[in-house]
Amino acid sequence: MSDGKTTPAVVSNLTQNPPRASDGSEKSLEVAIGRELRAFRRRQEVTVAELASRTGLSIGMLSKIENGNTSPSLKTLQTLATALSLPISTFFRGFEAHQAPVHTKSGEGIAIEEAGSQAGHQTRLLGYISAPSSGIIAKPYLVTLRAEADIFPALQHGGTETIYILEGEMDYRHGDTLFRLTAGDSLQFDANRPHGPKATEDRTVRYLSIISVPQHI
Repeated sequence: MSDGKTTPAVVSNLTQNPPRASDGSEKSLEVAIGRELRAFRRRQEVTVAELASRTGLSIGMLSKIENGNTSPSLKTLQTLATALSLPISTFFRGFEAHQAPVHTKSGEGIAIEEAGSQAGHQTRLLGYISAPSSGIIAKPYLVTLRAEADIFPALQHGGTETIYILEGEMDYRHGDTLFRLTAGDSLQFDANRPHGPKATEDRTVRYLSIISVPQHI
């Protein structure tokens, strides 16, 4: 956009595929590299003169790099990374693609048929977004358990999970521990251990489940 601002992406028909990444906010690779260099130099309380002494680069050249006015060679970037004890990939973080927010309207989202799902359970995927800089994928679900729902089988998957009870109350098992959860309660746990609802009261239970996993899982 001409004014440099971005607007959130509105998703009316959410798919299970990750949303397409938007263009980075940086104007150029050189600007992104310069900002990262300046940020880490200042964080380590290293002056431009000190960095010039460590690297053999002139103060003028370092100033050009930090201001995005020149395109440093890979050799120069490696020299700078070594001087600041950083991986060379650090300089490219600001140029990575950024993903737009995912806006899912009430009642929308994808109805998920999980393996082993039982009668009376409804699970809706509300979004799917990954953060390249953190290496994490977050998947939020809205889960509805009806009073007549079958006992949910134990689940196991990678990453961590956080659940937040919106309505009703239930027993939720994690490993060998049973938690009594009511509206407003939350529970965060290692999802590699067996977990899942054990029983509900005589009314509907609704809760949010947010699963965070490394991108390689």
